[in-house]
Amino acid sequence: MNAIKLLKTTAVLAFAVLAGACAHPISISTSTVPERVESQLINKKVAYAISDADRAKQVITPGGGGDKISYFPYRDLEKSIRDALRTVYRDVVAVKSASDAPGIQDAAAVLVFTPVFTTNSSSPSPFTWPPTVFTTEVACVVTDASGKEIARLTATGNGAAEFAEFKGNFGLAATRATDDMAAKLAAEIRRSDKLR
Repeated sequence: MNAIKLLKTTAVLAFAVLAGACAHPISISTSTVPERVESQLINKKVAYAISDADRAKQVITPGGGGDKISYFPYRDLEKSIRDALRTVYRDVVAVKSASDAPGIQDAAAVLVFTPVFTTNSSSPSPFTWPPTVFTTEVACVVTDASGKEIARLTATGNGAAEFAEFKGNFGLAATRATDDMAAKLAAEIRRSDKLR
């Protein structure tokens, strides 16, 4: 009888450990599109470079209650990069990499933005897993069509959300951080005379 009881207890504990080790999937995609004012656009065609390997990268960061969250930063944040560039430039296209000379030439892009994303999350809640604080940082190397570096830009977005705000959107803090990052990146691009 004791052996059966011990076996049941061990099974329950093992399940609890496995359940606690799982990462909850969320999306960190942007929820808003920065304003695009046609009369203020720079009349250039630019590209952003995100590889398929980067799109497939999954990241796991802390959530609340000792749990973790998982997401695909490059896949989720591609739209925010494209939208940020579209608020500044007349035309925006995607290329495989900044060294993809034929693709850049075919696209007729004069500048290529290659983003590197860094994210982090946390929550002080001991009971709920969604993150209440999120940070999204992008560092962009900008090159010309020949591959020569023109500029480096960084933008950091911060987002926070309380549990009562989630309403099914468990990535709300992340979404707010992404919106903030995209707006700041667009502002950084506009400030750079090298990118006009």
